[in-house]
Amino acid sequence: MGNTGIFVPPVGMGVLTVGRTQLNLPLAEGAAVVRYALERGIDFLDTAEYYETYPYIRAALAKTDIRPVIASKSLSHSYAGMDRAIEDMRSALNLDVIDIFLLHEVREAPDFESRVGAWTCLCDAKAKGRVRAIGISTHYVDVARLNAALPDSDILFPLINMESLGVRDGAGPGTKEDMAAAIRTNSERGKGVFTMKVFGGGNLTGSYLEALDYVSALPGVDSIMVGMGKMDEVDRLAEYAEGVIDRSYVPDIKHKKIRIDRGDCEGCGACVPVCPGKAIRIEPDGIAAVNHDVCITCGYCAAACPVRAILLF
Repeated sequence: MGNTGIFVPPVGMGVLTVGRTQLNLPLAEGAAVVRYALERGIDFLDTAEYYETYPYIRAALAKTDIRPVIASKSLSHSYAGMDRAIEDMRSALNLDVIDIFLLHEVREAPDFESRVGAWTCLCDAKAKGRVRAIGISTHYVDVARLNAALPDSDILFPLINMESLGVRDGAGPGTKEDMAAAIRTNSERGKGVFTMKVFGGGNLTGSYLEALDYVSALPGVDSIMVGMGKMDEVDRLAEYAEGVIDRSYVPDIKHKKIRIDRGDCEGCGACVPVCPGKAIRIEPDGIAAVNHDVCITCGYCAAACPVRAILLF
């Protein structure tokens, strides 16, 4: 990945999917999926402080000799908060050195300035050998451009997919073309790049091969992180990475439902007026909710969501 000296497979496993905000799998079941991914060669894992998925990873590692590259992230703004997040991960996973640790979900370039304390902590952690590589995760094109100019940043973890779902640029929507250009610039400047939301939060899963082909062909992309919660999902992604997948493959998504990620939803209401079946409402706590009795899974709401809080799984 870039100039880091860290080697990763072309696809990785997003561990968020097995956790409490999505599938909420029992510990043993979720750990088994993680371990299966490692055994299939998908030995690059993404997690985060607020995902609360370290126990799944620890349980998976306890039953295998495979030692994956693990990336984590923190939403912290302060030096002390980031320091705690780093130490919590080292303790939870019994690690002397963390492979990759990132500022999580930096929103618009000014947000980075408000988190300079956390960034300074990451720089110090790398200098002291507690973390091998640091960087930024973001849905924003302007932040991706900023990352390319940061001399201490090693990694960019951006959102990109073939329909620009969730891509932002400053205060407005962004485009896949602009994000692809920012990815290329980061790579040219020696940054490692792994991407998120190739399926737009699951909303593009029906176009499985087309979605993966689009991102994997982008110049500068080292690896694609995909959330998985089932063994067969691991198999298909491994087959894709190995180049042996049946090119006529179309996943069965009839059982999937539109869901709201309560950790990301900001209650802006942008999804409500675009829903043709009036299946979405804003609850008293300010978070969107879906009435599955009338939802037709059209995906219009996901395209309208500015923070990629509407998922299909």
